[in-house]
Amino acid sequence: MLIAHPESNRLSADFFPGSPGIDVNAAVQAAADLLAAIGVSSDSETAARTPARMVAGLAEMLSCPAWEFTTFPNREGQHELVLARDVPFTSLCAHHLLPFSGVAHVGVLPGQRIAGLSKLARTVEAFAARMQVQEELGQQIASFLEERLECRGVGVILAAEHLCMTRRGVRAQGSDTVTIACRGDLRDDPVARAEFLHLAAPQTRRAA
Repeated sequence: MLIAHPESNRLSADFFPGSPGIDVNAAVQAAADLLAAIGVSSDSETAARTPARMVAGLAEMLSCPAWEFTTFPNREGQHELVLARDVPFTSLCAHHLLPFSGVAHVGVLPGQRIAGLSKLARTVEAFAARMQVQEELGQQIASFLEERLECRGVGVILAAEHLCMTRRGVRAQGSDTVTIACRGDLRDDPVARAEFLHLAAPQTRRAA
């Protein structure tokens, strides 16, 4: 994807592998076949309407609209941590096709440019729109921000409930999964890393 100008990177849906070109007719038929295979009567309202709803729901979760990754010159010399906390996201487990949902905490140590704050949340939303595991999602967000911002450090903490673990299998209701992906000084500098982890911690947010 080419950069149109320094302060505006137009990212189309095609930029993200999570934005699918869905064969709707084939997907609806496959959904209908699945319902039939698990015993849903072919003459029921469920069989008539649910396949299309299933496909529409999956398409929505796996789609990422075009958006603008806006950056600005760091004119005031902001070199301390910038942290967006509690950014909600939902993604799809690549192993079970069940949602996992939670929040992301995204920290950046700025370099010569800074991002519009909403773009940190947009980045989370965009990379969540695909089938994957949580570990991959955090790494993808961190790598993208490091490359686009050329910053001194990036940290991404994801905390999510996985329905494939809490509602089936072990049925570990109430549990969540936390992953950390760091780059640059937020990985290599112990002081910067400790500050990021402290500010993203739940007890800090409750006391604020």
